Amino acid sequence: MAEEDESFAAEAPQEIERIEALLEQLKLAALLNGPHDAAGAILTINARDGGTDANDWAEMLLRMYLLWAQKNDYATELIDRQDNEQAGINHATITVRGPMAYGYLKGETGMHRLVRISPFNSEGKRQTSFAAVDVSPEISDAVVIEIDENDIREDVFRASGAGGQHVNKTSSAIRLTHIPTNIVVQCQSERSQHKNRATAWKMLRARMARAEEEKREAEEAAKYQQQAKTGFGSQIRNYFLHPDQRVKDARTKFYVGSFHAVMDGDIQGFLDATLRWRAGQPVADDDEE
Repeated sequence: MAEEDESFAAEAPQEIERIEALLEQLKLAALLNGPHDAAGAILTINARDGGTDANDWAEMLLRMYLLWAQKNDYATELIDRQDNEQAGINHATITVRGPMAYGYLKGETGMHRLVRISPFNSEGKRQTSFAAVDVSPEISDAVVIEIDENDIREDVFRASGAGGQHVNKTSSAIRLTHIPTNIVVQCQSERSQHKNRATAWKMLRARMARAEEEKREAEEAAKYQQQAKTGFGSQIRNYFLHPDQRVKDARTKFYVGSFHAVMDGDIQGFLDATLRWRAGQPVADDDEE
């Protein structure tokens, strides 16, 4: 056809490129086949080691995920947030709802490490800060998650952080601890203790569902004498502002040379790379190629 029509010959490379891009999208979609991948995501960020820098870093990560959600037309809702007295946040929880939200975000669970010149250090020293990200599926009420209420310890306490006149006047905040697994969730975003309790139970069901999913993945990996590619608490990504600006995933080796672009929500490359890595497919770097 190209020999007979020169205009077709000119269009062919563009069409091939379009089809290849579509094929790549279909390959990624095929990897989103987990039992809860189509669900919304409940994403919690906790400041860890690093003092005030870690609190600031946790808030930077919260902004990063909110901007990613906005760019991809996902709906977000703030469930819980506790501000730090000096800067940043102690922790925050949001829901992200949209196509395959949990499927894309579940690989973000783990420790995120930032290296930079501290804006909170008058001597201008380099500071390493850590924040933990935890992602669980938003489970529908129709899905049965068996939890023995006798295994739950409930603590009621006064809310803290932003909240106007209501703060510290009533004990409306709820913390639930699942004693056998030591899974802890809490909610203090609402003035109503009843609403906070309902949200906390929703978060607990989500965490229990994810724990079951990780257990299944670990059992599957054990069959092939492999290490399970999940786990809360493991360091998954390094973010550098000093001596150079870059972000590199510790698992996939996927690399982006613009720290600020990542902080502005351009993390889809990391999410796609993690999907391929979990499926055992090769992962290409971004800016290193």
